[in-house]
Amino acid sequence: MEEMEEELKCPVCGSFYREPIILPCSHNLCQACARNILVQTPESESPQSRRASGSGVSDYDYLDLDKMSLYSEADSGYGSYGGFASAPPSPCQKSPNGVRVFPPAMPPPPTHLSPALASVPRNSCITCPQCHRSLILDDRGLRGFPKNRVLEGVIDRYQQSKAAALKCQLCEKAPKEATVMCEQCDVFYCDPCRLRCHPPRGPLAKHRLVPPAQGRVSRRLSPRKVSTCTDHELENHSMYCVQCKMPVCYQCLEEGKHSSHEVKALGAMWKLHKSQLSQALNGLSDRAKEAKEFLVQLRNMVQQIQENSVEFEACLVAQCDALIDALNRRKAQLLARVNKEHEHKLKVVRDQISHCTVKLRQTTGLMEYCLEVIKENDPSGFLQISDALIRRVHLTEDQWGKGTLTPRMTTDFDLSLDNSPLLQSIHQLDFVQVKVPATPILQLEECCTHNNSATLSWKQPPLSTVPADGYILELDDGSGGQFREVYVGKETMCTVDGLHFNSTYNARVKAFNKTGVSQYSKTLVLQTSEVAWFAFDPGSAHSDIIFSNDNLTVTCSSYDDRVVLGKTGFSKGVHYWELTVDRYDNHPDPAFGVARMDVMKDVMLGKDDKAWAMYVDNNRSWFMHNNSHTNRTEGGITKGATIGVLLDLNRKTLTFFINDEQQGPIAFENVEGLFFPAVSLNRNVQVAANGEFEFMTADDRPPEI
Repeated sequence: MEEMEEELKCPVCGSFYREPIILPCSHNLCQACARNILVQTPESESPQSRRASGSGVSDYDYLDLDKMSLYSEADSGYGSYGGFASAPPSPCQKSPNGVRVFPPAMPPPPTHLSPALASVPRNSCITCPQCHRSLILDDRGLRGFPKNRVLEGVIDRYQQSKAAALKCQLCEKAPKEATVMCEQCDVFYCDPCRLRCHPPRGPLAKHRLVPPAQGRVSRRLSPRKVSTCTDHELENHSMYCVQCKMPVCYQCLEEGKHSSHEVKALGAMWKLHKSQLSQALNGLSDRAKEAKEFLVQLRNMVQQIQENSVEFEACLVAQCDALIDALNRRKAQLLARVNKEHEHKLKVVRDQISHCTVKLRQTTGLMEYCLEVIKENDPSGFLQISDALIRRVHLTEDQWGKGTLTPRMTTDFDLSLDNSPLLQSIHQLDFVQVKVPATPILQLEECCTHNNSATLSWKQPPLSTVPADGYILELDDGSGGQFREVYVGKETMCTVDGLHFNSTYNARVKAFNKTGVSQYSKTLVLQTSEVAWFAFDPGSAHSDIIFSNDNLTVTCSSYDDRVVLGKTGFSKGVHYWELTVDRYDNHPDPAFGVARMDVMKDVMLGKDDKAWAMYVDNNRSWFMHNNSHTNRTEGGITKGATIGVLLDLNRKTLTFFINDEQQGPIAFENVEGLFFPAVSLNRNVQVAANGEFEFMTADDRPPEI
């Protein structure tokens, strides 16, 4: 409960709130303190003059919605928002709890009324000392602000809990401290007197026993006043305005400014907001629990740093003693370095402990305050502050999640003593601080191969303090040869395409920064596929392409030609694959061949310089690249025909086959780079791949003409 005390004190006077009122910004002030910080504004900026000019939209208008006032740390006094003349400047002050407040521009006139009830000057303006939002008061003055009865109740319970202990009313001699109070009997009992005079049986078993502090509060509290409307003081709150987020009466709904707003039942909204606040507190409670565990971790780090420091000093002393007298002069300096590092680590961790402790205390205070607010049974009073509390709870929870629960210091000492130099170099002896990056770790669970591609992933070791500017990934040639660089960059994952099938590759990675290069990681052995499985790629295909049979069969929804690529690319070796014509209607001319990844997808294959193809109808075929048609050859396709494609990247040639017979001469020569199997077709054709590539030697190639 003590940690909640800051929530119960006025930001102006620093004392517990007395007759607190709720400002439109959801912050609270004592009614007397609110009067003390009023500032008069020019007559031209009064609510009446603004309403007369047609610019007024509400009883309390912020001078400029959601903007900060012109007041800052570099300025003193009060500043109005844009569009309003500034009030006469006056020096700002600080309240006992450190919040800047604005004193009145002139002493209040003498009056026989109390400061809280005396009328306020015309054209008065008040600035919230917490968020610095300013607003001009209407004719009702401070009476137009709702009173925070929930906060008054929480303060009353808190003060009662801090009061002196209550005594038993039935002890005959020295009264003992009371432990319970019976609400029906209205008597305070100690434990012996309760067992003797108020046994828990018979009619007394139905009596309700409460803690003494709660019993005293229930004794002293008068019957709760019914909440009345600030606009219609004789009317009770009966509904809740969803748009304005405030309780209203029936006159507000019939003739006031809430007549066109959405309203809901007061009790239903009370329960809803209580539920929302409780849910928000659950998340904040988890953060507080994590913070407590984090503090334990930090305190353990202090002990670990102490132990590591002792171990490091012992090692250092042993090494220095081994170098006899020549090392003694240097030993003191080295120990000073270690002690300095030791103190620095302790300071960082202790500072973080202190910061986290303060933040946890504030969080716990807010939680306790919210829990006390939830205990209130006044719907309208609760709803007046529930939105602000929910926002504060969410904001406090978010503040715990921004790296707050991460240690700022490691327990290890990143120092090592180099004792290899000769005795004549002892005067140059110094610590060698490791500044090159730590050796990366290959993440085996994320490394894999698919067909002739390999994907590798790595990471920096945990608690590595030296950042890496980038990484260098190296692979050998698949035959046990020398390593070569295949990737240099900042990413920690890389996919290498175009490897040999049925080959074993060794991979390793190292990190680098401006200081140097780390050691190589452990070598990872990767095995590429023995057989490449053919499948079409939905990710790169035109949107009109229709896939089926696990992406082995394709057709098209358009009468225009559309391109689809295979998933596997080739840059080395000899590769042969076949496609079957499953459907062939109205004598279209589909095209088959290879293409780059960035080939045009909405024209026939071979129309641009990114594809090499053969297009064929039911009678003849042509070769096409960059919209150049060559080598017309007799012989076409029908339903069930098989199209074979031979890509020989060793000889840099591309050859086509129909039903196992070569179609025309070698179609293209000087073909090199990375190629993907490709097909273009329209809705009159359906093509299926056989699902497997063949890898061929020189003796296995189909016969050439």
